Amino acid sequence: MKNKFYILLICLITISCADNKKESNEVNLYSQRHYSVDKLQYENFTKLTGIKVNVIKANADELIERLKNEGENSPADLFITVDAGKLQKAAELDLLQKVSNSTIDNNIFDDLKDKNGFWVPITYRARVLVYSNERVSKSELSTYEDLVNEKWKNKILVRSSSNAYNQALMSSLVANLGYDKTLGWSKGLVGNFARDPKGSDRDQVKAIAAGQGDIAIVNSYYIGLLLSSEKEEELNAGKSVSVFFPNQGEGQRGSHINVSGIGLIKNSPNKANAIKLIEYLTSDVAQNTYVQNSYEYAANPNIKPSEIVQSWGSFKRDSLDLNALGEFRGEAIRIFDKTGWK
Repeated sequence: MKNKFYILLICLITISCADNKKESNEVNLYSQRHYSVDKLQYENFTKLTGIKVNVIKANADELIERLKNEGENSPADLFITVDAGKLQKAAELDLLQKVSNSTIDNNIFDDLKDKNGFWVPITYRARVLVYSNERVSKSELSTYEDLVNEKWKNKILVRSSSNAYNQALMSSLVANLGYDKTLGWSKGLVGNFARDPKGSDRDQVKAIAAGQGDIAIVNSYYIGLLLSSEKEEELNAGKSVSVFFPNQGEGQRGSHINVSGIGLIKNSPNKANAIKLIEYLTSDVAQNTYVQNSYEYAANPNIKPSEIVQSWGSFKRDSLDLNALGEFRGEAIRIFDKTGWK
């Protein structure tokens, strides 16, 4: 009788433990992304799977600090950023676990993948040049490096050095050209600024339309957003410029790109659900939703860009390991400081 009691007790304990390990029907995201398309994606995922998506938004550094402080008790399953450098930082801090999944792997361009396996790209964008249709000829443009040319004196528009997109671009230049050459480039570029850096990428384009400068460094998708805007000012600004992909010549490295990407938290409490969401976000359906709404480029090779983006033509991507955008971030920030890029 005593043996039967112990067997029953062990069975009850086993069932109780299994129940405690059972995942909830939700997935928790810490996200830097602020685009309306994301809400649509999560709603579609919930309709498809019944899994609720909970989102906490903040900038990437704040989310990384939160993950560090929460440690093993973090409720987060996924960390989403708009910068590979921040994903590299999270991985370096041991906040992420590797994602090994054939479905996800098959959904992604090989050259966009994290070689270490800690994060997955969901979209990418190019950091392009846009130029005034009235005051600049396409034939005058060539590379990022050429922006220091005397002919562009008082004509370059760009946002501040604190912006992650500019930090990623500078990091890519350090990785490709070395610290000293990039330092010289930054000095020359600052000398060609049309005004002190301020505002968003959209604001740089509006400044061209207003005649405050002739060339701006912006993320490609902002032009798609301007050209599809219902606001007359934004639409007119988008129409006043054309897109140019730098460094496309023979033997040149290609245009700088960066990704929006997603990392699986080391102690994810809802790992299976998190993997399902990554599978969905990299699928043909979700990738098409991204390109048609946010004008980003799909990380999935099956999906073509939107018609607006296609009209700019194809381009060669810089093949730099995107983790370098985090690895060289410290040197990039020092260059900003030394060259007076505000």
